[in-house]
Amino acid sequence: MDLKEFRSVGHELVDWMSAYLENIETMPVMSQVKPGEIKNALPENPPQEGEKFSALMSDFNRIIIPGISHWQHPSFFAYFPANSSPVSVLAEMLTATLGVQAMVWQTSPAATELEEVVVKWLVRMLDLPDCFSGVIQDTASTATLCSLLSARERASRLAINEKGFTGSERFTCYCSREAHSSVEKAVKIAGIGRSNLRKIEIDRQMAMLPAELEKAIIADKTKGCRPLWITATLGTTGSTAFDPLPEIADICGRHNIWLHVDAALAGTALLLPEMRKLAAGLDKVDSFVFNPHKWMFTNFDCSVYLVRDVAALVRTFEIMPEYLKTTVDSRVNNYRDWGIQLGRRFRALKLWFVIRHYGVNGLRRIIRNHITMAEHLAGRISADPDFALLAPAPMNTICFRFQPSEISNDRILDEINQEIMNEVNGSGQIYLTHTRLHDKFALRLVVGQTNVEWRHLEAAWELLRQSACRKKIDLRFAGYFK
Repeated sequence: MDLKEFRSVGHELVDWMSAYLENIETMPVMSQVKPGEIKNALPENPPQEGEKFSALMSDFNRIIIPGISHWQHPSFFAYFPANSSPVSVLAEMLTATLGVQAMVWQTSPAATELEEVVVKWLVRMLDLPDCFSGVIQDTASTATLCSLLSARERASRLAINEKGFTGSERFTCYCSREAHSSVEKAVKIAGIGRSNLRKIEIDRQMAMLPAELEKAIIADKTKGCRPLWITATLGTTGSTAFDPLPEIADICGRHNIWLHVDAALAGTALLLPEMRKLAAGLDKVDSFVFNPHKWMFTNFDCSVYLVRDVAALVRTFEIMPEYLKTTVDSRVNNYRDWGIQLGRRFRALKLWFVIRHYGVNGLRRIIRNHITMAEHLAGRISADPDFALLAPAPMNTICFRFQPSEISNDRILDEINQEIMNEVNGSGQIYLTHTRLHDKFALRLVVGQTNVEWRHLEAAWELLRQSACRKKIDLRFAGYFK
């Protein structure tokens, strides 16, 4: 493809992207294809000769688009928001065009220094302790692993990096039963072992119980174990529960344990002054992660990892082959030493574009509106005698289920709610997912897509109520109640 053709098809692609975003509400939110359908539509072998770009786009529209669940659809209420924005997409186009490898300062000074400035902007925007320094990772899973590895090397004085495990370390780690699966994965990858991860019990609000945490720590110490690392969650994946950070931080201080905070989704809410009460205690934590690619209109991937002790992070990962040495190393940040990857994308550019485009106040208005809409819907659900909230909804995630008073059998209620979810998702009009809270099947609806409006929530609620009404009629005919 020469540059003349590139210019022509580039304009066509921008037109396609604009039309896609303009017409996205006409598409089924959740892909309606069956397993294997996309694979079976593709040839078994690659083409021997190159094809025209028009042929690629034809197959893209015919084969790929039907197999896409549309995360940017305003009726996407599943999992978590992975919202984007036109300005972020445009910045991503520039990033792809530049093709920057931001591994060291010298490979692209602008990429390094912009990342340094934008991360410091975020520290101030979220009113986090000014002692934090940070780096943009790909995901919170990577940041969590970086935190654990840093804690491991600080505790071993870099001996594990140098010599490996001796078998005498007997490290233990801690999180709540509602912590994200990335915590368990990090414990496995870091060599600590799943059997040395203690999942602490939770209260009725799904938050970690500090007394149970300290009890587990003391029990481990009594057995000769060495408590190493604790993850507290601000906004759990299941229900956006907030672990009691001040109490957990005090426990970490008493026992000299690294405290990591996972605020992957909820961190963005700290833009709002009225939400910062939920983050008391952050001045005592060792590391913190949140994802602008979830709720700050910055397309995936973009995860901000902050640490108090930068030296501990860098010592964990630094390595200095001759071919990476430069004459300015002592005067700059080389972010290749701030994480796992050597090669790094220029993620700061899209974040810079988003912050400047919306401004802090513009970001706040949208986030505040999302939370307000979620509060209104939670109120509607709570007021309906056939539905029940299964967890508090402090932000934008609502966990609930169809629960008519005539049925008390949890197994039957689980099955009915699974059927309701499958029915509404199968309609293509909305997409929501589920979780289990206190061993009950819960419908889970997250308000956070960039362009969601109240009319989308009203339509979703009406669709759910209609499906529940049909189930109630079926149950009446089946003799469950009169």
